[in-house]
Amino acid sequence: MEMTQLIALVKELKQERRVTILAHNYQEGPIQEVADFVGDSLKLAQFAGTVESPTILFCGVHFMAETAAMLCPNKKVLVPDLAAGCSLADMVIPQQVRAWKEKHPDGAAVCYINTSAAVKAECDYCCTSSNGEIVIEAIPPEKEILFVPDYYLGSYLKQKTGREIQLWKGYCPAHAVIDPGQIEHLREAHPDAEFLMHPECGCLTKQMDLADQILSTDGMTQYVKHSSSKSFIIATENGILYRMRKENPDKVFIPASEHAGCHHMQRNTLEKVYRSLVTGEFQVTVDPAVAERALVPIRRMMEISRPAPIQPVPIEEWADWVLAAANDFR
Repeated sequence: MEMTQLIALVKELKQERRVTILAHNYQEGPIQEVADFVGDSLKLAQFAGTVESPTILFCGVHFMAETAAMLCPNKKVLVPDLAAGCSLADMVIPQQVRAWKEKHPDGAAVCYINTSAAVKAECDYCCTSSNGEIVIEAIPPEKEILFVPDYYLGSYLKQKTGREIQLWKGYCPAHAVIDPGQIEHLREAHPDAEFLMHPECGCLTKQMDLADQILSTDGMTQYVKHSSSKSFIIATENGILYRMRKENPDKVFIPASEHAGCHHMQRNTLEKVYRSLVTGEFQVTVDPAVAERALVPIRRMMEISRPAPIQPVPIEEWADWVLAAANDFR
């Protein structure tokens, strides 16, 4: 079956079966074409709570579907592939968070949304790359903070807020492959292009020095719409390029690395979306006892978060911090 025919069939079938399809910015183009909403982790979580249909088909990775299932307990949440997990989320387990909290009983554990429901259940606050700064600033200033699992995002938040934050040394493999040397060559080849970087990227000195803006995925998609620049080098998972090119056909988007792909995100295909609609597979559920506890940091995050204008981060602010953070990670 041709892709255009499959897209039309999926759109028809989701209407018949009253299924709302949510897709992360990193999903392949055909999945974005059939989705009712495309966004980052925060926007998807917020949108999930507004869905009226009885079933949500979540095209992303497992922790995202868990969040939707917890926020929408009366709905059926499906995923196209149960094996679409998250390497970053797998780098911290609940026992490790509990052990830290035992050593720091007056501290606050903050988890990146890229964590399992079981890890969230051990934490006090949750955040995404787009709202991490305001979440950290909302925590009482006397509180010491453990940030899990992404070292680079945690380092960014530590620098931006000036808070005492202990950092877990987890990382996203898709962002880790982005090489600063390659970016130097791209900047030379495209001198008029703006370089936009996700804060999950490794904080290597040259890479940070070359970046023009540091933004979440939704921050990037909004920024490029309003920028007067006509070309951009994008340092994040390459699935986002589809949305950028579709929404800005007059602009050029260059991946910082051809290899910056998340193999978990890429497990989802339009064929698997169709299968889920036909068979009702695969449902994601969370143990009610775990969900009750995990919803505490999630709801705190959502209460703290409010729509805000894009505030790009000037890279000059990082100069004194970047080298120390890179050395610390090594």
